[in-house]
Amino acid sequence: MKHNETAMKSYNETVKVYNKTTTKGYNGTAMNNETSMKGKWVYDNSTNPLYSWKQCSFLIDEFACEKFGRKDLSYQNWRWQPNQCDLPRFNARALLERLRGKRMVFVGDSLNRNQWVSMVCLVESVIPSAFKSVNITGSFRIFNAIEYNATIEFYWAPLMVESNSDNPVYHRVPHRIVRAGAIEKHAIHWTDADILVFDSYLWWKVPKLEVLWESFEKSTEGIYKDLGMVGNFEVALKAWSDWLENRINRTRTQLFFNSMSPTHDRAAEWGMRKEGNCYSETEPILQEHYWGKRTNPDIMKAVESAVNKLKVKGVDVKIMNITQLSEYRKEAHPSMYKRIWDTLTPEQISNPASYSDCMHWCLPGVPDTWNELLYAYLLP
Repeated sequence: MKHNETAMKSYNETVKVYNKTTTKGYNGTAMNNETSMKGKWVYDNSTNPLYSWKQCSFLIDEFACEKFGRKDLSYQNWRWQPNQCDLPRFNARALLERLRGKRMVFVGDSLNRNQWVSMVCLVESVIPSAFKSVNITGSFRIFNAIEYNATIEFYWAPLMVESNSDNPVYHRVPHRIVRAGAIEKHAIHWTDADILVFDSYLWWKVPKLEVLWESFEKSTEGIYKDLGMVGNFEVALKAWSDWLENRINRTRTQLFFNSMSPTHDRAAEWGMRKEGNCYSETEPILQEHYWGKRTNPDIMKAVESAVNKLKVKGVDVKIMNITQLSEYRKEAHPSMYKRIWDTLTPEQISNPASYSDCMHWCLPGVPDTWNELLYAYLLP
């Protein structure tokens, strides 16, 4: 645990250096990533959850834990309380007014889709059914708030740059390949966005991933290299940074990049049985500064290094530090309570931990807090 605490402190110290932007907390105290990441979860069944899953007509089955039979619902009642400020209460109408005539786009993998669904659930209850819709087209999922002429969108780009995992449905491949410098195929769809929220971590944490210096059409002629997890990621970040520097409207578009969302697939890390994971967990981790071994600070520091270089060039990207507050929430994953697309074997059925999802998050749940943090930056 000492090694993990050292890694956590090192990463959080880096956040302080690279992300000085502040806004006001509910009690007027300046809030930034340093203040918001230091705090605790408070059980509060009077104000949380912020919505019911039954009120969210666009909730997808991967995150609908209560719908799929979860009975212990206390995971919905925890509220994040920063030590030095209060998070402003989420106000759907205020956010929709802020978004009037605008595009908010979440870009990334299924964890960013998790956050996008949360945001849709947070706002849609105040919109009459005739004035809202979701359209799914290719890599896009687009929520339309018609009265506000606003959209809240998700775009599937798990590795940010062009890759062989870009199909939003069929993207499971044993050997991942990304194209060096090739971001325009995706980025052309975000150029005129008013708010961009990026996320890309877990897809880089695989045994086999290579960078290709050539097009996929001429892949046999290209150069392939595996630069290691962080090195591969830095190639994508370079393309992302270059695109932001050259293409983004700096006076129009607000930019955010989430830190890593942790997984809870090794119960031994929080003192439980060695073979366990998030399955059957019902309480948060109470140990202050808990940091799981699979949460890699080096890959997050790569983002902060890129963000620091962009700020020198006049491009402001705010890093949303969601990692530490999410580390405590081992009980808030879907586990077995979701739609299971694969056919389960008898052995799996007898051992739910073997197929439990300890990466994504139930809704209502932890991503709602991520969006409360985002809300605090959007409506200072």
